[in-house]
This record gives sequence, C-alpha cells and structure tokens, in this order.
Amino acid sequence: MCLAVPALVKSVDGDEAEVELGGVTRRASIMLTPEAKVGDYVLLHAGYAINIVDQAEAEETLNMLREMARLAEDDTE
Repeated sequence: MCLAVPALVKSVDGDEAEVELGGVTRRASIMLTPEAKVGDYVLLHAGYAINIVDQAEAEETLNMLREMARLAEDDTE
C-alpha cells in the first residue's frame, strides 16, 4: 500500500522544495507540480510532490493521521 501525506512548502529552489511535515523539514522534488509555491500544501509520496491540495483538505488529512497514530498507540498499552 502506498501513502501520500500533505506537507507544507516552506521554500522553492528550482525543481526542489523544502517541505515541512510534523515539524520535520526535508527536500522534495516538485518536478511533477512545478506550480507549487511557498505556503501551498502538496501531497508528498516517496520524496515527490504529486499534487497540490488546499489547506482545509491537508489539515483534515493530517488530523486523521494523528488520530490513527494515537489509536495505534492506545492499542499497544
């Protein structure tokens, strides 16, 4: 199964961007989404931004992922 997660674009340098996800920043390719700009949320998969999503959708997805992680943690206790 593959998963793409929303990441916030912090800076753009050519075909790469610095993105933030959960407080962690990393470099990602924006070759597939050249219109991505600072402040956009992109769906990040295997180091590639594969789509741009609006902020509300990104935040909803991130909240669901946090809730899933919390529930998984509760199951291990």
